[in-house]
Amino acid sequence: MEIRIETAAMDALMVRLFDAIDEANMAWVIAADQALRKTFGAALIDLVPSYTTLLVHYDCQQATHTEALQLINKALSGLTPVDTQAGELHDIPVWYDESVGPELPKVAQRAGLSVDELIEQHCQHDYCVFALGFAPGYGFMGLVDEAIATPRLKTPRSKVAAGSVGIADRQTAIYPLLSPGGWNILGRTNVALFEHAKRGEPLLRPGDKVRFRAISRDEFEADGGDTTPMEERS
Repeated sequence: MEIRIETAAMDALMVRLFDAIDEANMAWVIAADQALRKTFGAALIDLVPSYTTLLVHYDCQQATHTEALQLINKALSGLTPVDTQAGELHDIPVWYDESVGPELPKVAQRAGLSVDELIEQHCQHDYCVFALGFAPGYGFMGLVDEAIATPRLKTPRSKVAAGSVGIADRQTAIYPLLSPGGWNILGRTNVALFEHAKRGEPLLRPGDKVRFRAISRDEFEADGGDTTPMEERS
């Protein structure tokens, strides 16, 4: 790991730990997140961990650019990885069906699998939450098996239903709310990823793991799931 620090704004620095996405990165990214928060203290405005980097947004009135660099170097000196097993494992039930997952048969065909085999592939791995972004509670997860990796849609949808589960390249994610999107949708879950009034924070956090579990339409409906079909998009 070669730590590089880049200027992102007059009050923000980008700490780059790695160049390629890998699940093994998270043990270091989370350790850096914890160390930076502790070292910056009240001078920290926000800290955004991602696949290979951490964006440090600091208070210019409490730390100059030079002091911020010194704090980062101090925090990351002698850094050791954390135990990634400490993250929470989330069981996410998913109704995989073409009516709510229009790309389900297309992704299966591309991979040379039956729909059932594709579903089994998607459910057999515990996915690491690399980062949050795009929408409140939206967790970028991976890495899906290369056999089912699929490029984003050429033309994004203007509306993707809340709870939609999709794949883009080797990543997978759940749309927390109705929004535009260009991922290949395989199914839908009724698990709420962001309910500010109830929890005040997103369900998923970087370093957590997600395990998808296939359920029937009856189970999905019994849990209050919305079965409204979603339009296809070539």
